[in-house]
Amino acid sequence: MLANLCEEKLAANRNGVTCYQTYRPEEELMPYLENSHLYSLHEMHSVGMTPIRMMANATKHMFSNPLSPLSYTGYGRHMAATGELVERITQKYPKPEFGINTVKHGRRTIDVKVEVLLEKPFCRLLHFKRYRGGKEYNTDDAKLLVVAPMSGHHATLLRGTVQALIPHHDVYITDWLDAREVPMSEGTFDLNDYIDYVIDFLHFLGPNAHTMAVCQPSVPLYAAVALMSEKKDKCVPKTMTLMGGPVDTRKAPTEVNRLAKERALSWFESNVITRVPFNYPGFMRRVYPGFLQLMGFMQMNLDRHVDAHIKLFQHLVEGDGESAAAHRKFYNEYLSVADLSADFYLQTIVEVFKKHSLPKGEFIHRGDLVKPEAIKKTAILAIEGELDDISGVGQTKAALDISTNVPKAMKKYWLQKNVGHYGIFNGQRYREQVRPIISEWIETHR
Repeated sequence: MLANLCEEKLAANRNGVTCYQTYRPEEELMPYLENSHLYSLHEMHSVGMTPIRMMANATKHMFSNPLSPLSYTGYGRHMAATGELVERITQKYPKPEFGINTVKHGRRTIDVKVEVLLEKPFCRLLHFKRYRGGKEYNTDDAKLLVVAPMSGHHATLLRGTVQALIPHHDVYITDWLDAREVPMSEGTFDLNDYIDYVIDFLHFLGPNAHTMAVCQPSVPLYAAVALMSEKKDKCVPKTMTLMGGPVDTRKAPTEVNRLAKERALSWFESNVITRVPFNYPGFMRRVYPGFLQLMGFMQMNLDRHVDAHIKLFQHLVEGDGESAAAHRKFYNEYLSVADLSADFYLQTIVEVFKKHSLPKGEFIHRGDLVKPEAIKKTAILAIEGELDDISGVGQTKAALDISTNVPKAMKKYWLQKNVGHYGIFNGQRYREQVRPIISEWIETHR
């Protein structure tokens, strides 16, 4: 009976379409059940840390209470800082809110309300609706769909990205849901479904929309636009901006690319795929859990993260509240992670990092070949960061090379100097140098 709930890792070819869910024979089930204990052990560890976390919280408040004389001593500040650090290291971080209530446009203050326009099992389409003086603001601005990555972090990681765009465009974003919160009754979700969702959202927005993909969704967005172009869909977007995306990971491969290329698919299944435990709505769903992804994120730049927490301790001891608040804000976001559907993750590993299907013209979506040459009327902007250690320089630019039927005047490349992966879409250089390039491109091709 339990076997009927289990998906195949990468199943056989069925009518030319790769399937990612099927019945697994009973005798093959045991290794996957053993691996599923990983998530349960993580949950038990988290529960076991609760008393330590409570003690740390109590210590923080005891030694930072303004009514306590100890809070004004060096010893008290050290104890309060230690309590907060232990509490932050041992706690879970919930999904943050976007929290964008107002934005500035010159001297104007624009009110913003986040609305849910469309809900699907694995994603919500959000709209950042703008008001000024109680009336809708600049309703004739270009519609811009920001396709957020499904790569472990929530769409709120792009808060700074959309905040800089809102004054200039009518902004929408894909808010992908945590796979552990989606019941098995909602079915599976893979890379093909991701592409379908993007197409559905573009149909919902209607003709003349613009699109922007940050990192991982560069491939599915490109595939969606190519499929729509092939069918002469009236809702094909006017522009497509791709930022730091793995369009062709054969170019300047990074450590992330090499790992995905060199490891066998069975290694990923055995080491990073597990099942959601019973205390979540997605019980028994196969996922790449967020806590494993976070370990990978942290290990890539472990020294930097350790130094950041040491500096937090120092800021708390010194009473530098502004620096401590900036640290909290960043890491509250960074440490909040979501589980990925195993089907989506494994198919992405195969198609993007192992087979390089899109740039080789071999990507198949539900039996249809994705043809880059079908794109003729969508202007493409490729943006890369000079210091990007996730998607190497040239990987996103490859989208321009394979778009052979897009006129030269409708293709643009921008290499942002002195920024890494995160700096392409967030921070001062993004706001002052990258965002204006995007807005100018959109306005040029409206």
